[in-house]
Amino acid sequence: MTVIRITSQDQFTQLTTIDAANKLIVLYFQTQWAEPCRSMSQVLEAISEEVSQENVRFLSIDADKHTEISDLFEIAAVPYFVFIQNDTIVKEISGADPKEFVRSLETLSNGSASISNNASGPKSTSDVENSGSSDDEEEETEEEINARLAKLVQAAPVMLFMKGSPSEPKCGFSRQLVGILREHQIRFGFFDILRDDNVRQSLKKFSDWPTFPQLYINGEFQGGLDIIKESIEEDSEFFQHALQ
Repeated sequence: MTVIRITSQDQFTQLTTIDAANKLIVLYFQTQWAEPCRSMSQVLEAISEEVSQENVRFLSIDADKHTEISDLFEIAAVPYFVFIQNDTIVKEISGADPKEFVRSLETLSNGSASISNNASGPKSTSDVENSGSSDDEEEETEEEINARLAKLVQAAPVMLFMKGSPSEPKCGFSRQLVGILREHQIRFGFFDILRDDNVRQSLKKFSDWPTFPQLYINGEFQGGLDIIKESIEEDSEFFQHALQ
């Protein structure tokens, strides 16, 4: 089967209710501007062709075009996956991690999806470097890591480098900055620096800033939590102005 692209809220409601009993519904929230979504979309298409339509239904939702659906699930970062079974959310994944997605899909579909060979997915400059795993780290020269960072900070108009993910922050400062972005309804990409020590260490020198979280807008470093708070106090429309 292929991934069904949602074109209206009525279609979404129909596909998540009619003939949905005993199916695993996989909601894939994405946008056209987020680079990580491009590679993850290819992964999802490949995986969907190997899964029985009787067991799983894949729905792709443009988070920008269908804000009423995005708001329903409180989507603040993309890519984002929501797994629904028997009208209950059983799993959520924030970020583009093909291996975690495959593991979750196989578990929730009772192992009927034997698709581990596609877990690595296609490689790109951000293979969603949003979720680079330390298990796959390789030696990188300073030139190589700087080139990767230059692309990574521009993977989305707003990029947050944090400890953990928006759904599971691993420190209070990261949790606060995620909260600020959500409060101001800012869509953002993220990178979990705990999962890639090369990025974690090199970004400090790249940005000339020693701590995390770090926020980039249009590829430009904006600061950490305190600086962002101060910027908002000085200009209530800080994000809008920075994005222009």
